[in-house]
Amino acid sequence: MKKFLFSLIAVGLAALSFAQTPISYKKRPTLGLNFFLKDMKTAILIDKTSLSDVLAKDQWAKIKDMAPGVSFTYFEGLTEHIDFMANLGGTYVKYPFSYKSGITPPLDNKFLLETSASLNFKLLTDKHTIVPYLSFGVGASMYDGTYFAAYAPIGAGIQVALGDETYLNTNFNYHAMVSGLSVNHLNYSIGIASPLKDKKAPPVVVAPPPPPVVEKDTDGDGILDKDDKCPTVPGVAKYFGCPVPDRDGDGINDDNDKCPDVKGLAKYDGCPIPDRDKDGINDEEDKCPDVPGVARYQGCPIPDRDGDGINDEEDKCPDVPGVKENNGCPLVKEEIVKRVNTSAKNIFFQTNSAKLLPKSFKSLNDVVAILKEDANLKLDIEGHTDITGGDKINIPLSKNRAKSVYDYITTTGGISAGRLSSEGYGSSKPIADNKTTKGKALNRRVEMKLKYY
Repeated sequence: MKKFLFSLIAVGLAALSFAQTPISYKKRPTLGLNFFLKDMKTAILIDKTSLSDVLAKDQWAKIKDMAPGVSFTYFEGLTEHIDFMANLGGTYVKYPFSYKSGITPPLDNKFLLETSASLNFKLLTDKHTIVPYLSFGVGASMYDGTYFAAYAPIGAGIQVALGDETYLNTNFNYHAMVSGLSVNHLNYSIGIASPLKDKKAPPVVVAPPPPPVVEKDTDGDGILDKDDKCPTVPGVAKYFGCPVPDRDGDGINDDNDKCPDVKGLAKYDGCPIPDRDKDGINDEEDKCPDVPGVARYQGCPIPDRDGDGINDEEDKCPDVPGVKENNGCPLVKEEIVKRVNTSAKNIFFQTNSAKLLPKSFKSLNDVVAILKEDANLKLDIEGHTDITGGDKINIPLSKNRAKSVYDYITTTGGISAGRLSSEGYGSSKPIADNKTTKGKALNRRVEMKLKYY
């Protein structure tokens, strides 16, 4: 350990011998606040073995094994390269008393108060941003308010200038034991220090009075530069020498713009193209500018070609006047409905079969004729049965009978299949009592319903 101390001293003296003497910079009285870590483990290991052995075995104490603390430091320059430093700090730590002291090391952390006075030998003056230094001094400590010891702090540090003579200080110290109750240990600290008093202000030099100012009008608008807020652009007095503004940037100045905050056109005195009917389509693109409309009809309302009061987009018969109740299509004439209903009552099938009997053809041909007379008519065909046999039989039978009528009208009658539909409902929609023979006969039926759409 003694070799280690002498090595630090030799390095410090050698560094000082090569230090250049720049312009004089002497530190003013300065106070610093530091955070430090107290390493009580590494120095003891170095004493027992050697520095090289500790480094080789990676036995240097980890941060978790160190005790944190806070200290205050006072600095004052003695010369440009030597600062006096006084330090007072405290931490809570388990102090590893030497077995020679006869004191049993504590099991709990107790308060350690340390104070020291040192000289910092700086390799550069405070003119430089980064200044390395070596420090040597004497110190004393008090542990748990009972045990007093003396030690010698020896170390090195780096001072970093932050501006206005404020510094960041980092310091590595070896606290060498001097008295019987002291122990060798290491101390690592970092802190900020600033002067205690403000620096004296330099003497005020009174400047000679300025030469008289020649008033100018650079842009030649008749408004002197001192009063002109736009001295290089001709303007008017109303706007303090600036041009008439154009807030909305439409090229029409605000004095002539009837809509100064909305971009517009000169032909509309600076306002946007109008929209008289308020339908969101401006009058220049609106073919019906006084009637609200929609864009797909160029601003005009949705048309109603057949004039039935139902617009073409909702009218399923846009070229034939109709009624709203039938989606714009006309209602089927009552006499035609009666003819179709009569025909439906005269459609007959073989028993338990979907095959049409020949005596049905006359009625079906009458329905075909009605459909050919009006191409806008469509027909829904429904098959129904009584309850005899159950719906497992009746539903397929009713569907097939409705389909037989559908096939006759489309195939034999030549009516487009797109105008017809067929469906079977079995016995689910009776029109008479299924308990009587007459009721059952009425329920076995085909219904045909005409409609426009």
